[in-house]
Amino acid sequence: MSFPLMMPSHLEELITALRCLPGVGPKSAQRMAYHLLQRDRAGALHLAQAMELAVSNIQHCSKCNNFSEHEVCSLCASPKRDASLLCVVEMPADLLMMEQTQCYRGQYFVLMGRLSPLDGIGANELHLERLVRRVQEHPCEVILATNFTVEGDATAHYLATLLHSKDVRVSRIARGLPVGGELEQVDSGTLAQAVLERREVVT
Repeated sequence: MSFPLMMPSHLEELITALRCLPGVGPKSAQRMAYHLLQRDRAGALHLAQAMELAVSNIQHCSKCNNFSEHEVCSLCASPKRDASLLCVVEMPADLLMMEQTQCYRGQYFVLMGRLSPLDGIGANELHLERLVRRVQEHPCEVILATNFTVEGDATAHYLATLLHSKDVRVSRIARGLPVGGELEQVDSGTLAQAVLERREVVT
């Protein structure tokens, strides 16, 4: 007679928690849990503490919407940034890639996503009212640096239409990037050229 294998409840809870990570299924989560408990308990504790500190202390910058430990992040607070330029990117990783080009000294707005109706992400989820309010309070050229994917192009077109209706100058980084490419995967030289060759969006 066989009996079902009973798993300790805390272990089961750990495996379930690890499955919240993107691309991690039941088997991968199980392997991670076993590894942490068997091989690296110190690492597991460090991970837990780091996660707790991050969740407790990291918020969104009130100006650019990027992750920050303060109400206004260091980039937005810097007097060395050109306030007449505002680059709109999809994710924080794209902002970091833009900074690595060392050719852009303006400010940013991070959408934290892109328009994707199939995933339930619309204009409201991207907090576009904050973007509009910012450019109206501080007139500037808005540089659209969304990815050259179907969703990224749709987001750029939507933003261009929205901002043109507010009488805001809008440009889009040039297609020096491969179609379907992600900013964080592109070398800094290619991205720098795309920024320098940006052109105004006409709707």
